[in-house]
Amino acid sequence: MVYTAALVIGRGAPRLSGQGSVAEMIRSYLFHLRSADKASSARRGSVDSSDEREKQPAISAKADYGLDDEQRLLQKEMAQQLERCLSEAKGSALRCQVLLLPCQMSARVAGDVVRSSAEEPCGLRGASITVFLGTEDGPKPLGTILPDPSVTPTFELSVVFKADDQGWSPFKHMFVTSEVLKLRPEYRLVKRKLYSSASPIIHDFY
Repeated sequence: MVYTAALVIGRGAPRLSGQGSVAEMIRSYLFHLRSADKASSARRGSVDSSDEREKQPAISAKADYGLDDEQRLLQKEMAQQLERCLSEAKGSALRCQVLLLPCQMSARVAGDVVRSSAEEPCGLRGASITVFLGTEDGPKPLGTILPDPSVTPTFELSVVFKADDQGWSPFKHMFVTSEVLKLRPEYRLVKRKLYSSASPIIHDFY
């Protein structure tokens, strides 16, 4: 089971750009997060901060902003698949017993995945979605989601989560299976069209 922290952490506007390989994009993302940490450590505070908890109503209202009824259904199903993927990764790639997500994070990510798929020929059914955890040594794959296995994928989406290193430093020491792993609210979504020479598109969410 994937546990969701009883709080909401804010989300900013996405940044859109095109770069080289997915691995290079993820490394750039991690560098950006480390730089942002230095600038905002005094403001961010603990993940249990009451300041963050007060933001819950506004963020919850925006979880499915811009989605119609059909897309909301797709968002709900995608959120469940993301949580299932992360849950299955606990005992293998992550080797932790408890996985904590910021409140509404699976719904936020699912909504962004649905929006990124809306203009594709087969919509979300044509996606191949790979979930990663970004590390200093490069992206660590956690699993792949095929919304409709009967459809040949026409584009790839890479969802890159980032661990919250406060209180636990994953990948720097040997894993201990009793550890609790928290994910940060920031994540990266990389879209790459298959059968096309177009450059991948990056969306960073905060």
